[in-house]
Amino acid sequence: MKVNPPQVLAFGFLFVILIGTISLKLPIASEGSLSWTDALFTATSATTVTGLVVVDTGSFFTTFGQVVLMMLMQVGGLGLMTFAVVIALLLGKKIGLTSRLLVQESFNQPTIGGMVSLVKLIVIFTFTVEAIAIMLLAIRWVPEYGWQEGLFVSTFHAISAFNNAGFSTWADSLSGYVGDPLVNLVITCLFIIGGIGFVVLADILKRKSFRKLQLHTKLMLVGTLIVNSIAMLVIFLLEYQNPATIGTFSLTDQLWASYFQAVTPRTAGFNSIDIGSMNEGSLLFMILLMFIGAGSASTGSGIKLTTFLVILIAMYTYLKGRKEAVAFQETISSSIIHRALAITTISALLVFGCVFLLTITEQTPFLATLFEAVSAFGTVGLSMGITANLSEPGKWIIMMLMFAGRIGPVTLAFALAKTESSTIQYKKGNVITG
Repeated sequence: MKVNPPQVLAFGFLFVILIGTISLKLPIASEGSLSWTDALFTATSATTVTGLVVVDTGSFFTTFGQVVLMMLMQVGGLGLMTFAVVIALLLGKKIGLTSRLLVQESFNQPTIGGMVSLVKLIVIFTFTVEAIAIMLLAIRWVPEYGWQEGLFVSTFHAISAFNNAGFSTWADSLSGYVGDPLVNLVITCLFIIGGIGFVVLADILKRKSFRKLQLHTKLMLVGTLIVNSIAMLVIFLLEYQNPATIGTFSLTDQLWASYFQAVTPRTAGFNSIDIGSMNEGSLLFMILLMFIGAGSASTGSGIKLTTFLVILIAMYTYLKGRKEAVAFQETISSSIIHRALAITTISALLVFGCVFLLTITEQTPFLATLFEAVSAFGTVGLSMGITANLSEPGKWIIMMLMFAGRIGPVTLAFALAKTESSTIQYKKGNVITG
C-alpha cells in the first residue's frame, strides 16, 4: 500500500504520542497513579504543543516525567521530520527525495528546494534562542529557587514557550509573575518568535530588507503587529474594571497582563490571570484569536494568520468589484484563496462537530465548552478550568481536536481521503448565492 506524505506525518505524530504515553505511565514518571486515558491525553497535549492538562504538571509528575514532557514538546513543536533529518545528517547519510518531500509537507512549502538548509537553520536557531532564554529566565528564577530548580524551571518554560506548548510547572501558570517585565518579555518573545513561522525567520535573515521580503513574510509581520496591538487594546478595555482579573492591579500591571493575554491566545497557552474569571466578551474575543492561531510552518496551530488575512483580502477584493486580490502590490492567486477557504471551512466544521458532541457528553456551560474545543483545535492550552473534569468521551474528543489542529485540517483530510487527479472539464453552471 502506497503511503502519501500527509499519512506519514500523521502516523509519525501518533508514534511519538504512543511513546510518550508509555513513558508517562512508568512509575518513575509520576507521584501517583495515572490512567491510560490521562497518560494519552497528556502525551497528546505535549506532542501537539497544546498545554491542556488533566493533572498538575509540577506536583504530579516527577523530574523524569517533566523531562519526558519537554522532549515531547520539542519534537512536537519542531516536527518529527526535522529531527529525522538532523539525525540522518549527523550519521552522514544522504537526504533522499522522499525525506525532502516529507519535510516540504511538514512545513507546508510550495517547492522542495532548500528543505535541508531550512531544517539546519531551524534547529540552530531554535536551540540558540532557547539557550539565551534559559539564561535570561535564570536571572529571575535562580535567586528564587536555587541553582538546580531555578535552571530546571527556566529550561522547562523556555522550551514550552518557544514551542507554543503552554505547559508550566506551576498550577496557576505564570500568574505569580503578572507584573514581572523580564518574565513577561522573555516568555512572550519566545512564543511570538516560535509562532511567527520558521520560513518567515529564514526570509528575514536572508533578505534583511522589508521591501525585498516575500509576500508571506510581509503579511505575517504586519498582521502579527496589527492583531496583537488590537488584541491588547480590546483585552484592556474589557477587563480593566473587572476585579476578578486586572481590576485591582496598578496601571502598569494592567498593561502587562493585557499584553500577555492578548498575545498568548495565538497558540501559546500560558496565562498570567484567571481565564475563567474574564468577561464573556473577552473570552469570545480570545476564541477568535485562538481559531486564527499563529503562522504557517511554525510551532503554533489554528487556521493560521495568513489564511485569515487572505480571506479578508479576498472579501475586500469582491466588495470593491476587483478581479484580483492584491497585497503589497502582489497578486494572490486564486488557488491560494481556495486553499484558505478550504482550511477555514474544514476547521469550522470540525470544531462545530466536536462542540456538538461535547454538549452531549459534558455538563459544562456552553461558552466554557466552546472555549475548550477551540483551544484544543488551535493547540493553545488555555482553559476556563474544565479540562480535569472532562468525561472519558470528552477527553477523547479533545484529543482528536488537538491532533487534528497540530497536523493541520487539510493535511488530515488528505491523509484520510483518496485524492484523484482529473483533466475532465465541465460546462459552467450558475448558482444563486447570498
